Amino acid sequence: MDKRVNRGMPRRTFLRASGFAGAAAWTGMAARAQETSKRPAIRKLGTIDLDLVETTPVVFKGKVYRFEYVRTGYKGNTTGDSYFRFIDRETGEASMAFAKGYHLGSAMVDGETMYVAGTNIWDGERIDIIASRDLVTWETWNALNLPGYGIFNTSMCRADGRYVLMFEVGKPPEIAGAPFTARFATSPDMRAWELTAPECTYAKDRYTAPHCLRYRNGYYYDFYLEAVEGGYEQYVVRSKDLIVWEPSPLNPVLKASDEDKQFANPHLTPEQRKAIQDARNINNSDIDFCEYEDRVIINYSWGNQQGVEFLAEAVYEGTETAFLEGWFPG
Repeated sequence: MDKRVNRGMPRRTFLRASGFAGAAAWTGMAARAQETSKRPAIRKLGTIDLDLVETTPVVFKGKVYRFEYVRTGYKGNTTGDSYFRFIDRETGEASMAFAKGYHLGSAMVDGETMYVAGTNIWDGERIDIIASRDLVTWETWNALNLPGYGIFNTSMCRADGRYVLMFEVGKPPEIAGAPFTARFATSPDMRAWELTAPECTYAKDRYTAPHCLRYRNGYYYDFYLEAVEGGYEQYVVRSKDLIVWEPSPLNPVLKASDEDKQFANPHLTPEQRKAIQDARNINNSDIDFCEYEDRVIINYSWGNQQGVEFLAEAVYEGTETAFLEGWFPG
């Protein structure tokens, strides 16, 4: 609708002159504007790095770190294998590499311990837990062995005295349905893990690749990737039982935009900056976040979802509880 149509005209007069179709269009626009005003306001800061996707910002002993899964193709990786590491968000200093050969990790802090979940191989059948109290010495144990499964991304959280692990599966078809699908396991102590009931999934009818699991005030929140026309967008659903899920009326949480191509890292080289500016962007995915000083620090990936990928950062000014519950107003 041309904005000039309604210039200076009272709303009632405009609706009467336009007829039912015009009134419906105006009402729809007003509703969308109202929904937009209710959305948790995410401010994109721009790109941090290239060829990094699965990351988790965490607060550990008072400092913000970014857990990173470093793939073999990452420019700074000269080891010939994948590995995990932590980056001090303030200084950019990297921890010692650990978990050589592991893939698709995620991190969670519980008290004085850092826990990391990772798959033994890409599209693997096993998830291990790797733990440390100093980011130097690590202990590893097995969480799940699932023959016939194809496991990818992981995410962990605490929920009412237990730990919950969400993991992404692409097979078998009777479990995954249409790849990719969230499946869940629980543990009382991070050591012994048990699969939840088979109906605890999201969602078997279409592409819903899971990225980030949180729990707050009786609800689980699954931030996942929805395939849309022309690309991929970050959505969120919530559930009380991991079976029945409610989509946010304010979805998408994130979608591709020009702000993704801002430079949030002053140390990006001219070559990297050109790659960012020239890249095709149809995707916002792999969201994860943490709360620090009443602000939510968000990491996510953008790019073409086919191997050309970039790591970006965004912020939400408020608590993590407000951020989660804000996607479900009323």
